[in-house]
Amino acid sequence: MSYQDSEIKRPFRWHILVFLAPALLVYTAFMIVPLAGTLQLSLFQKIDQKLVFVGLDNFRMLFGDPRWSVNFWNALGNNVWFFIIHMLVQNPIGVLLAALLSSPRLRFRAFYRTAIFIPTILSFVIVGFVWKLILSPLWGVAPFLMDSVGLKSLFTPWLGKEEYALTTLSLISVWQFIGIPMMLIYAALLSIPDEVIEAAECDGITGLSQFWKIKLPLILPSIGIISILTFVGNFNAFDLIYTAQGALAGPNFSTDILGTFLYRAFFGFQLQLGDPNMGAAIATMMFFIILAGVCVYLFAIQTRLRRYQF
Repeated sequence: MSYQDSEIKRPFRWHILVFLAPALLVYTAFMIVPLAGTLQLSLFQKIDQKLVFVGLDNFRMLFGDPRWSVNFWNALGNNVWFFIIHMLVQNPIGVLLAALLSSPRLRFRAFYRTAIFIPTILSFVIVGFVWKLILSPLWGVAPFLMDSVGLKSLFTPWLGKEEYALTTLSLISVWQFIGIPMMLIYAALLSIPDEVIEAAECDGITGLSQFWKIKLPLILPSIGIISILTFVGNFNAFDLIYTAQGALAGPNFSTDILGTFLYRAFFGFQLQLGDPNMGAAIATMMFFIILAGVCVYLFAIQTRLRRYQF
């Protein structure tokens, strides 16, 4: 029997479909169908109590109509800044903490890992409410703590000033989720083969030089994955801003991001009536922004990082 005949008669692996079917059904029901419904809803508008197909008119209003475009571009700019803070603060500190915790000379490593990771599992409601209490100029503990070290003159109501509020909330989010990049990088560092480390030590590469020249290049794929997860998570963010600043994302919409803008547009808030069609258009734009970022990572960055895999 030739090789081609054996390939033709090879039985189809039906068990693969059997095992994948439940996951595919659940994913389709809770992800694909709602996504398709959102995309469809964004192409319609209610006119005289009837849904009328308007094509891309909702997106034209979102980009060009001052009633929508001002808040949209403001929310998008704030979202970009929210993401930049996480990329420049959260991920580098996560790498640093992982490098420290992976050192065999450090004592109580398990305690430090647990203490840093605990905020990740806390509720957004708890985190937002507690930090509002801490930073409150009236009854917060931050003024007292800064006064005890002679820095009370530097205290300001960070959540109440437009120029500081978004950065402050971004740093609070960094504090809450820094445990995720730390643990992922920590696992990547532990997965480096001992032979590689021993070979580096034989060549005289130790300490900080070993991390920069040997370990860091090997964990670049993990850092890339963390970066794209940060991007997706930040552009889907909503809970912390809503908990700390409310749906209006004050002061004066300075902490408004796409998630809170979507909430007000879709459901309405106070005197603003909800518009499901415009809300769907905003959700669609969020989807395409995230899709574009993921595609850039997959096709432009990940292919270059594969060379560092071992």
